[in-house]
Amino acid sequence: MLQDNSVDIASLTTELTATLKASGVDAMFQKLEDSLRHSCRWHSLFDAHLLRARAALGLPLVGPVADADKTIKKKLDEKTIAACREVGWKLFDEGQIASGWMYLRAAVEPHEVAAKLSQIASQLLEQEESVSDEEEYQPLQEIIQLALWENLDPALGIRVMLAAQGTCNAVTAYEQSVAGLPPTQQEPVAKIMIHHLHEEVFENLARDLIERELVDTNQVNEIKGRRGTLVDLLATAGGLLNEESIHVDASHLQAVLRFARICTDSGDIQHAHALACYACRLPKEFQYPGDTPFSDFGASSRLFYSAQLGKEADQAIAFFRQEAEQANEYESPAAWDVLAVLAARIDRPDEALSAILSRPAETGPSQNSPLAATLPPLVELAHGAVGGEQLRAACIERDDLITYAASLARDSTS
Repeated sequence: MLQDNSVDIASLTTELTATLKASGVDAMFQKLEDSLRHSCRWHSLFDAHLLRARAALGLPLVGPVADADKTIKKKLDEKTIAACREVGWKLFDEGQIASGWMYLRAAVEPHEVAAKLSQIASQLLEQEESVSDEEEYQPLQEIIQLALWENLDPALGIRVMLAAQGTCNAVTAYEQSVAGLPPTQQEPVAKIMIHHLHEEVFENLARDLIERELVDTNQVNEIKGRRGTLVDLLATAGGLLNEESIHVDASHLQAVLRFARICTDSGDIQHAHALACYACRLPKEFQYPGDTPFSDFGASSRLFYSAQLGKEADQAIAFFRQEAEQANEYESPAAWDVLAVLAARIDRPDEALSAILSRPAETGPSQNSPLAATLPPLVELAHGAVGGEQLRAACIERDDLITYAASLARDSTS
């Protein structure tokens, strides 16, 4: 992707000298810019832009400009930003993502950079050699760095990482970079992980079942044609409940089912539910326990997602309430959060409010829960549950005058 940036220095310096004598300083800098642009010397072009701007504004060519008139400094800033944009985008076009970001960071809105990164990533990933060729792979690594670790577009970062580095690295990156983001930023990334892993398990399982003649290709294609899930594939093969086959790294499956809790889209929930159903039939040695209330990870995950699809709602609420009530003092707050979120999502605001008010304070250092952050505002939840008086009674006990007053005002407007 790099261009030939050779320059005939002797010839150019002669031309610059002649242009200066004939047409002045601005024309000489214009000549220099044209040559640097033609030879793709982008860093030097940026420096030339600044020299030309300073000369045109009557400023010293080098050194500080702190004493300059505010209007003049503003014009210099505008020209500097324009130079940053030109050079930064040119470097991006050449695949020099990190270098381009140095210029674009302060000159371009993040969403513009993210859109360009997505375009470049799509072009690179269409070329199979981009993942195996070191020179082509470097831009992908730099796109991951900006999109994921600079938080320009975490979903793009994970998408590129899955394609270029695989599921294991993507799971690790999610844990380290995405899991602490607000729900609105985390959910699009979780969506990608859910659908990627579902497709991976589906394809692995289908290939295995076809080889063992438990299903045939036509059955698999029929399920794909109607956009069926692992649940349909497992049902076609008889459930596979009493066998030892496994078609995915169990730790990846558990991680993605954990990430998926942040999601509310029905399609994402359906695929998460299918993954949970698959997890339920894993051999015992691959059914790793999770944190309360997901200690029986497969079964509890299946209930959590099944209830959101309109199935087993009563069983799910009863299960998670029991888990919350039996949790120890350290696990109890998170367990009540899960119950509250589930109840709110399946339109049981009274049970959601009850769970929130039953939730004890953390006994250790408090950390905001992204899952709890998906709850509706407490005052609105109480209003929907016709539980304003219940909430206000709890506010009196907890010395929370602000929520008390907000609840009082909210109920007075109904």
